[in-house]
Amino acid sequence: MVLRRVVVTGLGALTPIGNNIQEYWNGLITGVSGAAPITYFDASKFKTQFACELKNFNAEDFLDRKEARKMDRYAQYAMVASDEAVVDAGFNFEKLDKDRVGVIWGSGIGGLETFQIEMLNFAAGDGTPKFNPFFIPKMISDIAGGHISIKYGFRGPNFTTVSACASSTNAIIDAFNYIRLGHADAMITGGSEAAVTIAGMGGFNAMHALSTRNDDPKTASRPMDKDRDGFILGEGAGALVLEEYEHAIARGANIYCEIGGGGMSADAYHITAPHPDGLGAKNVMLNCLRDAGLQATDVDGVNMHGTSTPLGDMAESKAILHVFGEHAYTMNLNSTKSMTGHLLGAAGAVETISSILSLKHGLVPPTINHFTDDENIDAKLNFTFNKVQKREMNVVMSNTFGFGGHNACVLVKKLEI
Repeated sequence: MVLRRVVVTGLGALTPIGNNIQEYWNGLITGVSGAAPITYFDASKFKTQFACELKNFNAEDFLDRKEARKMDRYAQYAMVASDEAVVDAGFNFEKLDKDRVGVIWGSGIGGLETFQIEMLNFAAGDGTPKFNPFFIPKMISDIAGGHISIKYGFRGPNFTTVSACASSTNAIIDAFNYIRLGHADAMITGGSEAAVTIAGMGGFNAMHALSTRNDDPKTASRPMDKDRDGFILGEGAGALVLEEYEHAIARGANIYCEIGGGGMSADAYHITAPHPDGLGAKNVMLNCLRDAGLQATDVDGVNMHGTSTPLGDMAESKAILHVFGEHAYTMNLNSTKSMTGHLLGAAGAVETISSILSLKHGLVPPTINHFTDDENIDAKLNFTFNKVQKREMNVVMSNTFGFGGHNACVLVKKLEI
């Protein structure tokens, strides 16, 4: 069968360095760090006392107060980012066949704060079960996609992908496949996360996954730096409108780029640690290239998973060298997590958006906070350290890897008319 082409016609973002697409992009190219001391709760006794929280965000500025109270923060973030993307896409709702528009959303954890609040309230009581009637609908990780579809009346395919930090990249790939296989004309996709909570910080601290550089949060996320000591927990959402090419052309939509392909793989190695030789990372990039029908030499850049963990950055760098060979030295590599922190299940969406905006603007956002080369990482690789770089970008790949060994990679390219 002939696969249909899929393009991107709408974008929305809610991140620690900007509460909409323009603010997010400005933060990326100016190298802003979103890290700061935690304000959501008293973190003074935690090993890590900082995170990449949203700034100046009030859900009631975007959502009806009663509706907002029925949603966990992760769902609120999904609604705000998806609304920006849908508005950006410019649909004529009177002509749109809503049976052919779906929602595939990603979240690695879902309503963690809601679960935490309800359990703490129960523990503080006398054992009598007094739970909020919205407890379950607020907590479950599929509800964000449900809220989005209810708001717009989109009746097409609707579900949530959960693959830890690869969740929203898997969501994008699934949405891409549903359109190119003919099951939908357009899909709202992306992901959201709101894990900066007592449980989230405590849990990741217990795993020794987070940076503990409390004296200097803004420089704590140091992908590929010798002194990196873990990731910074972030929060927010990224949303994309994917659309079948002819459908988009027929309605005169603004097209950002084309989705070229998607790859998936498993490390099959360890519940949290990456394969030391980057085997899963290598396979996922090769699978993505194969799906896109492109050669390694066609790729101009990779937005790396690049979390700032000692093992992860090294394994991914090895994988890139294996996949791209000598061409790896001509590419721009970067990790936007150095600025946004790690948005867990939303990471793939916000980083795919960064890749798309690189295509549009001919700029590669920097990997900030680089101070010392790591002798275990090839210094000839261009990680776009510290300063934005100008470059015409035609093909960009975005990697995301999740606990459990889940790997996903999406490739975006300039539209070929």
